[in-house]
Amino acid sequence: MRHIYLAAAATAALMSGAGAAAAQDWSGPYIGLTIGGAIPDDDEDERVVFDTNLDGSFNDTVRNGAGVDAFGPTTANPGGFCGGKALGANFASGCLDDENIGTEFAARVGYDMQSGPWVFGGLIEAATVDVEDFATAFSTTPAAYQFNREIDDVLYAARLRVGRSFGRSLVYATGGAAMAKVTDSFFTTNTANSFSPVESEDDATGYQLGFGGEMWVSDRITLGAEYLYTSLDAGDGLTVRTGPGTAPATNPFLITNAAGTDQRRSSDELAFHGFRLTLAARF
Repeated sequence: MRHIYLAAAATAALMSGAGAAAAQDWSGPYIGLTIGGAIPDDDEDERVVFDTNLDGSFNDTVRNGAGVDAFGPTTANPGGFCGGKALGANFASGCLDDENIGTEFAARVGYDMQSGPWVFGGLIEAATVDVEDFATAFSTTPAAYQFNREIDDVLYAARLRVGRSFGRSLVYATGGAAMAKVTDSFFTTNTANSFSPVESEDDATGYQLGFGGEMWVSDRITLGAEYLYTSLDAGDGLTVRTGPGTAPATNPFLITNAAGTDQRRSSDELAFHGFRLTLAARF
């Protein structure tokens, strides 16, 4: 929530003192650019899930020959899960939370209509977003099993917006649909088993919600600040078959089914917060 509060404060600062300025008509088409940062919506509770009998249900526990959870807490070498990037091969090494700020650039075209102080409009947008979302499992071997999800290529969006004009400034709320290609990849420190596939690409669809403000700085140019929350549904994502490799039949991944165990991350979502500065040319 602190990200949203910061965005709201930035918008309020941009609009402060502008209400006394002469009114400006917001009706008409515009083209614009945005630049800013993107922060993953950190899901600390996300984990990796397993299908040991290969029946398509990811609700199994991987156990060793003694029946002990191979990803559970032990005194000698505890296993576990984290919703971040592994800092080492064992659970004690910890994880880096998904809070790295990536860059975000966008180009947009839109149209607004004004009725009294109220402004209604729509826009379409193409953006490049550098954001990564990790989920990791640690076995008691020890070994790390890490999934990564990121946007591949361009994020497309179509949004509506409604706002209120205050002289030469505008505050607004916006929302709409978004779509992008999402890449899932897998990495492990386990060198005994085989793992396939280690990367997949899927079309993801979802939504965007946000708010912002703009101010006229000349007869044709407006500057602004915007907060945008994006949520994309990546489907089942990447499912990795953990096979025999050079591991013996007593390997925990092979005990239930000799062909191996399937694993994937528990969440099908890629979500992030965007904080942008906007520039628009209006006609």
